Amino acid sequence: MKLFVLLIGMVLIFEGLPYVAAPESMQAWLRKLSETRPKQLRIMGLIAMAAGLLLCWIIQG
Repeated sequence: MKLFVLLIGMVLIFEGLPYVAAPESMQAWLRKLSETRPKQLRIMGLIAMAAGLLLCWIIQG
């Protein structure tokens, strides 16, 4: 459980970094993201999930 909470904390740190480092760029990027079609967002999400799963599988192996 300790490792899981640590992992959540690390994700939050990495998710927050771009907003602290370049808030104006993040706003522009989020504007572009909101104009992207849902199907394209879904595909990007699936690719990101597959990459994360593959990374975890490689590290555990």
